[in-house]
Amino acid sequence: MSTKTYDAVVIGAGPGGYVCAIRLAQLGLKTLCIEKTNWGGVCLNVGCIPSKALITAAKRYKGLADLAEMGIADVGSGAIDMAKMQDWKQGIVAKLTGGVAHLLKANGAEMLIGNAKISAPGKLTVETDSGKVKIEAKHIVVATGSRPIEIPGFSTADSRILDSTKALAITEVPEKMVVIGGGYIGLELGSVLNKLGSKVTVVEMADQLLPGFDKDVVKVVSRKLKKAKVNVKLKSKALGWEEGKNSAIVHIETPKGKESIEADAVLVTVGRFPNSENLGLEKLGIKMDGRFINIDKACRTNVEGIYAIGDVAGNPMLAHKASHEGEVVAEVIAGHAVQNEAKTVPAVVFTDPEIATAGLQEPEAVAAGYEIKVGKVPFAAVGRALTTGHTDGFIKVVLDASDDRVLGVTIVGDHASDLISEAALAVEMDASAMDIGLTIHPHPTLGEGVMEATKAALGEAIHIVN
Repeated sequence: MSTKTYDAVVIGAGPGGYVCAIRLAQLGLKTLCIEKTNWGGVCLNVGCIPSKALITAAKRYKGLADLAEMGIADVGSGAIDMAKMQDWKQGIVAKLTGGVAHLLKANGAEMLIGNAKISAPGKLTVETDSGKVKIEAKHIVVATGSRPIEIPGFSTADSRILDSTKALAITEVPEKMVVIGGGYIGLELGSVLNKLGSKVTVVEMADQLLPGFDKDVVKVVSRKLKKAKVNVKLKSKALGWEEGKNSAIVHIETPKGKESIEADAVLVTVGRFPNSENLGLEKLGIKMDGRFINIDKACRTNVEGIYAIGDVAGNPMLAHKASHEGEVVAEVIAGHAVQNEAKTVPAVVFTDPEIATAGLQEPEAVAAGYEIKVGKVPFAAVGRALTTGHTDGFIKVVLDASDDRVLGVTIVGDHASDLISEAALAVEMDASAMDIGLTIHPHPTLGEGVMEATKAALGEAIHIVN
């Protein structure tokens, strides 16, 4: 068996791995990217991209009912063709995954499909359809991502039990759905199914939906879910299920006692596990934090020549965090004096309405011991929001009271995902409140709300009462 030699090998072609491999190749290193199944990883194939496609489709379908208020009538039957919707979604996925393969090739990175295992520092064996391939490389980057957690009694081997991957591929909308887990994945996918016609019940163990988010934000999303007739069970635990006459019977423990809920399908979204096993890491003596690989600010493990990025290297498990680490580690491998010094990793939840955060949320700033100033502007006070018909939510800016520095921004409302980048930049550059407040924002836009909320924190807002 011949051995192929490279300067660097990246295991995994998700948003961390493929970005890393492209940048390594751009920096002049002979690079190989190994992928187990699909170029683009979970994000492009069964995560970020397909879920946002279905979220968009469901939102537009539900929005048909609002058009009459704007004077637009007779828009059609609004019938749902799930097969066609899935074809549309897969078309988007195919374009993006094909684009990843093209970019890797165009930048000079080689590609290989197979299961990689590190046998020693600088040495790998890859199981491919055509047999084993031996690889040697001075630098090895582990970018193997994560997978959904499966809970006891709810095996996804059963057709009624769905994880996020199976839920994104449904061809029929279940009449009744139970979602176990009220975090961002459960609420995103649960909301899609609700908009498409499912009667949805969400079961969450914590005392609020979206644990870890500002309660002010959660109240807005909870009100919208209630209006949409989504049944939410807090402080509740799924115990198991059994097959009924024509549906699943899901047994849960609530503060009021045990209950049983009928469902055509059960979606389990209780978190994700990093894919850190079966890589040979144990024999190498790589330090772990539970299932996560320990890394330093340069994404290096404790074993020379081995690095880790993305979900497998710790929270937050977000695609953009993985991509940033991919670029950082490529620079490190190329010999540049670079490390990950990001002050914030913005987070977005594509619920209805959307949630986005950058920097510290108000409760986090208080818990960290800051004396703070807070500016809060409702979307109902933003002219552009009124013209779109979407006025739920608010923009909240948190300042350090000692110097008016922007500590964080939290947005819940339409297009929060698009608005948060300005906030992330403000936190990253240690902007003061008036760096945003004195920046002229175009009118009429939703972005004006960020400017106004910043001024409100100083008591200088114009369009709301200070």
